[in-house]
Amino acid sequence: MRLGVWSCLLCLLLAACERAPAPPAAPTQVQLQPPPPRVQRKPQAEIDWSPDVRLEAGDASIDCSPDYRTGDGRPVLSLAYLDLRKTMQDCRATGLIRLRYSGKITQSFAALAERAGKVAADLGIGKRILDIDSSGGSVEAAMRAGDAIGENDWTIWVRADSVCYSACVLVLAAGDMRVIAGKVGIHRMIQLSSTARSRRELGEQLRQVSEDLRNYLERNGASIEVYDLMTTVPNRKLRILTEQELEQFGLSGPNAVEDDLDRIRLARSCGVEFLRRRDAFRRAYEQQCMQSSDAAHADVAEINACGLALRERYGFPDPKCPIDSPMSELDGAVLAIPAPLPPDGAPGAMPAETSAAPAAATAEGGPAPQ
Repeated sequence: MRLGVWSCLLCLLLAACERAPAPPAAPTQVQLQPPPPRVQRKPQAEIDWSPDVRLEAGDASIDCSPDYRTGDGRPVLSLAYLDLRKTMQDCRATGLIRLRYSGKITQSFAALAERAGKVAADLGIGKRILDIDSSGGSVEAAMRAGDAIGENDWTIWVRADSVCYSACVLVLAAGDMRVIAGKVGIHRMIQLSSTARSRRELGEQLRQVSEDLRNYLERNGASIEVYDLMTTVPNRKLRILTEQELEQFGLSGPNAVEDDLDRIRLARSCGVEFLRRRDAFRRAYEQQCMQSSDAAHADVAEINACGLALRERYGFPDPKCPIDSPMSELDGAVLAIPAPLPPDGAPGAMPAETSAAPAAATAEGGPAPQ
């Protein structure tokens, strides 16, 4: 009997040993990576080069120098790929294009912004300036142009003899850097081509674009107060923004969204000390070149001269990172000469025989929709 009991106990012990869990494995070291920065820019859609687009409500020209006092360069007579490339070809030597545009913000201007940025990138021209003078136009076209400008690294100028009103302000919001000497103003957006016959119908149409407009301002680092002004200031009036309001609304100086992305990239490639000097320069630049009593009466050329003289005190252009130094678009850095013109039939290129320059566009069609 005792032998049977001991046999049962032995069987139970053996079964328990078989079911005993294996010792836990040593915990593995998990490397926590910081989340990637949130890129708010809207990727540019593929450009359709087939339509024969012409500037119908403005004039454009391209120069390879930032000095507009000597002229605005060659007129843009065609938006065909090969024609734009030929117009910009000489700018490879300076690594800079200055696109002067005077006129309404229309879908053809949006096409100009998209195509000029693409051709400049193909030519290896890294510094791009939009020198704009516009009383406004289509909100939808302004957002389309702004997304292209934001994706292609443009500096935007408003010279003392120029203005940026209404929908033009949305284009201004998208620039990487904004230098403003002329007037900037906002009023209520309205579509003159609207079929609305009542306040309710007009409100419904405006609500269709309001969400897109809010998202656009957010991804470009502009204040939502810009949207409030575009929905409250009567269209027949114009709210001219002060220097303080331009800065408060995120419409002047460096773009906040692009600056956040730049800081991450520059800290890795140029070093933290570079960033500290850049930040110190920007503070001095805003105080001495943008907000001083003299700056209130200065044109873009004088503001640029002030900044170029000031940056030498902070060790710029930096020998390690000259292209990323403040105001490097004015240095005329020579970039690598890219490949020659693509052959006929290449992707994005139009055959030479179909890209003859059309006559210069005029604004005879009347004002664009506001």
